[in-house]
Amino acid sequence: MLSRPEALELLGRYLKDEKIVKHCLAVGAIMKVLGRRLGEDENLWELVGLLHDVDYDYVGRDMSKHGLGALQILEGVLPRVALEAIASHNEHNGFKPTSEEAVKLSHALRASDHLAGFIVATALVMPSRKLAEVRLDTLARKFKSKDFARGVSRSRIGEVERLGVKLEEFLDLGLEALKEIDRELGL
Repeated sequence: MLSRPEALELLGRYLKDEKIVKHCLAVGAIMKVLGRRLGEDENLWELVGLLHDVDYDYVGRDMSKHGLGALQILEGVLPRVALEAIASHNEHNGFKPTSEEAVKLSHALRASDHLAGFIVATALVMPSRKLAEVRLDTLARKFKSKDFARGVSRSRIGEVERLGVKLEEFLDLGLEALKEIDRELGL
């Protein structure tokens, strides 16, 4: 299986926008802790998070193709379950996972994808613009505010509950995961 440094090299090869690379780092960090929490292979889960948007530029940011291009890029590099989770994280391409394991991984990825954006948005409105200043109660309050981070789907984040993880615990897991890589994220 691919190593984290190899995954980062792939991101560098296929993604030109540093913001998307940082988003992938954030999603990878959340997926890793969520995988650990669920007793899954945390390294595989981290790779799924890291590489979920690897095809973004490859498909010209076309949401009807996003995720499907990753199948081509990552074929033979990641197990089928990971490929299916990555391909299905974007509902606009019509791809459906074929196994229960891929469905579970896909729910985790969709939830982590949106949670990463939500936590970063929260950090960016703090006076210091740093993750260190964000607290769980702040996240919970902002989560309830529909006017905050409108592009973030609260229902997608809520998919984590299908995995037996309560929303507040997921917010906490995600926040701690991003604080661990704050330097990589520049936050």
